[in-house]
Amino acid sequence: MGPSKEPIESVAVAALAESVVIMAQLRGPEGCPWDREQTFDTIKKYTLEETYEVFDAIERRAWPDLRDELGDLLLQVLFYSQMAKEAGYFDIGDVAENLNAKLIRRHPHVFPVNGRLEQAADSGAVLRNWEEIKQAEKLQARRDEQSRLETSSGLDAVPRSMPALMEAAKLGSKAAKVGFDWPDVTGILAKVEEETEELRLELAAPQAADRKKVEEELGDLMFSMVHLARHLKLDPEGVLRNANAKFRQRFRAMEARSGGFEELRKLSAEQLEELWNEAKKANHGEVQS
Repeated sequence: MGPSKEPIESVAVAALAESVVIMAQLRGPEGCPWDREQTFDTIKKYTLEETYEVFDAIERRAWPDLRDELGDLLLQVLFYSQMAKEAGYFDIGDVAENLNAKLIRRHPHVFPVNGRLEQAADSGAVLRNWEEIKQAEKLQARRDEQSRLETSSGLDAVPRSMPALMEAAKLGSKAAKVGFDWPDVTGILAKVEEETEELRLELAAPQAADRKKVEEELGDLMFSMVHLARHLKLDPEGVLRNANAKFRQRFRAMEARSGGFEELRKLSAEQLEELWNEAKKANHGEVQS
């Protein structure tokens, strides 16, 4: 008879507990200087990046990569939770308890409510029930939030938690319902030109070293571009992803023609531009743009 093995649940709990301890040590006085310097705002961009890397691993069916990327995503949860603990907001235990309560609350067909187990005919019924419970929770949360505020806004229905491109498009659509919108594409194109000029002027100004104003003007330009996509009935996220894919294809062609990425470093700006135009013509028969 061989040695007994620990239940997988116990192994997972122990490993997660160790991760929590490691994260606390990294943020501690004798820990990592970089980790100690981070804030909720500085970590946000990494969270989004890690989320997309999880998506990429799934799309490639790269399961070892997915394991690693999920670990990186878990790191984000540990990081936020440790910073929240230090600030006195909550800790990782509160996060887990809140999740557990939510899972139980939203699965009344698995976990009895007041001693009664609800029936779920199929996965479609489960999804509908989940959404109904979720919406009821969000409605109550909004009521609680509005009770703390003097005023509310019609834009409150657009969550700040959305990706920025999606949030911008949703905000524009919501404002358009009360007539606050450009009448046609011509108007929004003029707005894009206006915002481009304002950014150009800000970059030329003596105070351009203060990046806050430059950031604001660039944000206005990007916001206008999102609404140009909305007027054209296009998804801005999809438009940008397609542009990214096109850039990858053309840049790969440049690498092939030059002998690789490192060889590109040796070329002048004029030579790089020439390679770029050759790649465009070879791949799509395009003229220079």
